[in-house]
Amino acid sequence: MNDQMSPTKLGFGILWPAFWTGLPIKLALAVLFLAFGIVHFETRIFLAFLMLLASPITVFALPTITLGLESHIGEGAGIAMLFLLAIPIDIWALGVAGRTVFLERLRREPPDGLGLTLWWKCALVGAIFLPLLWVAENAITEASISAAHSIFETGFLVGTPVPERISIELTLWGTVATVALLLLLVIGFSLVGRTIRGTVKSARHAAENYEGLITRWDLMRVPGDQGLMLTALSGVAVVLSLLFWSSLPVFTPHPHDCCKKAEVKVEPAFKPLETLNKDEKVITQLAARVELLIEQQAEAELEKEKSKQKGEEGKEAVKAPEVTEPAPPAVMKP
Repeated sequence: MNDQMSPTKLGFGILWPAFWTGLPIKLALAVLFLAFGIVHFETRIFLAFLMLLASPITVFALPTITLGLESHIGEGAGIAMLFLLAIPIDIWALGVAGRTVFLERLRREPPDGLGLTLWWKCALVGAIFLPLLWVAENAITEASISAAHSIFETGFLVGTPVPERISIELTLWGTVATVALLLLLVIGFSLVGRTIRGTVKSARHAAENYEGLITRWDLMRVPGDQGLMLTALSGVAVVLSLLFWSSLPVFTPHPHDCCKKAEVKVEPAFKPLETLNKDEKVITQLAARVELLIEQQAEAELEKEKSKQKGEEGKEAVKAPEVTEPAPPAVMKP
């Protein structure tokens, strides 16, 4: 038995393989729920959702973060359903990883219900520690950003170009935040290991030697009826694929109302021949319109001249006749 295994190593040795064991199944369910449209996420918070979903100890930490810290990762009934379905997956994954560690590294007999025992202990630690980690990491990140800004405000790096200044600031506060996150994760693994240590001590020693334990561990991972297992996995994969592709045309995921982007019309591809033909048609139409306008203007001028000539003729006809001299009076005869 390896009694010298540290709590951090014990917690990491169980949580890390459990993470990779349950993640593919939970991601398949998440993609299916997205296709059905019952889960909607904001793009900037989707990475946080993946971290919460991937970890096997966040089933109780998610409502704590959502309600206590007022941080929402999305909307839809599928989020609660997804995390409820993740509970049996996490129990199974922790059971597989726990039996492996108990037999291979600790040389202890895995007790009955090991997966459930590890799950509720890890979930208890996660429900308490993850909100504290969230608050501490946010505080450290804000403090490091403020410190990086103050360094440039004091004039320590006067004359630094803008691109280099952005790179230096990002490197300064990013390094501090990353180191703090790693230290907090180590503390979390240590807490999980200390919680699991009581289960390890209560387990009895394995009777087989090391080679026997490895053989038993290998046989434990191989099912008795391999054909039945392959048939069941293939059937589940086919059903999930049919559900996914049948739901896409109707339930296509859409962005949240607060994150909708302005519609941008895509410019059509430039086609020289079509453009030239279109321009020739436009030029022909414009030329015909110009000729029509010229003809209309000429007709208008002709009508104007005709009306002017008629007016002059009317004026000449209206003129009074010339005054004739009066005839001399007749001579009266005596």
